[in-house]
Amino acid sequence: MRVLLLGAAGGIGSAIRSGLAGRYALMRLADIALLSPAGEGEETVKVDLLDLPGLTDAMAGIDCVVHMAGVPVEPETNAWEKVLPANIVGVHNLFEAARIAGVKRVLFASSHHAAGFHHRDTPTSETLIPRPDSYYGVSKVFGEAMGRMYADKFGLQVLSLRIGAYRERPSDLRQLAVWVSPRDMVELVRCGIEAPDFGYATVYGVSANTRNFWDNSAAAFLGYEPRDNAEDWAGEVMASSPPEDPAAAPFQGGWYCAKDFVGEPGRVAP
Repeated sequence: MRVLLLGAAGGIGSAIRSGLAGRYALMRLADIALLSPAGEGEETVKVDLLDLPGLTDAMAGIDCVVHMAGVPVEPETNAWEKVLPANIVGVHNLFEAARIAGVKRVLFASSHHAAGFHHRDTPTSETLIPRPDSYYGVSKVFGEAMGRMYADKFGLQVLSLRIGAYRERPSDLRQLAVWVSPRDMVELVRCGIEAPDFGYATVYGVSANTRNFWDNSAAAFLGYEPRDNAEDWAGEVMASSPPEDPAAAPFQGGWYCAKDFVGEPGRVAP
């Protein structure tokens, strides 16, 4: 197995690099940012998502691309202008380069913010319908749609990972439901790389949280069994967290929904 990790210098990318070190015949590490020197079984390459020829070259001989690059959060200002290049044009280039290079599988870093305006009690089957809460969320809907089209039209195997709140530990009330630990995130990626052949699938990147918004049984075919639970920090989090913004509290996306929100939350239909 020869794997290309895009965004290898980022937070999740660094965890994947460390957690899967030495597991594959090759782990090619790519980023526009500076990477630490390659270890055994690694190669490093500087790649810009906007450079389609360079991206295609980086995929030469690769079996699976793990995409963790691009703008990782909703920018505070000029969000669309900042999201557009890497998360829209760059994601098109990701899939087109994979097609040209003959890559078999792509793991696409989507986000639960692709469906953040669903209410917190919405059944998971319905949250698979996009309902973005931000320009960042819109870019993830675009990536999921692009991946689906490349799977259907060109036979690429695509796994969209709707990543929850990735961090060492949950830090607010909403994260007790949507948190994903570094250990579980790395395990989900490993399962996605090594799963038997499939066409297209969307799964949630979330730990085994007692308060989980999502039934992640759709990930069973991957063999993903998360080990961590945000409930371990529930007492501390509940004691230290202020009440949620009324425009955030009803929705799965939390403060992403509240940012620039106008009107009454009750007008947003379930």
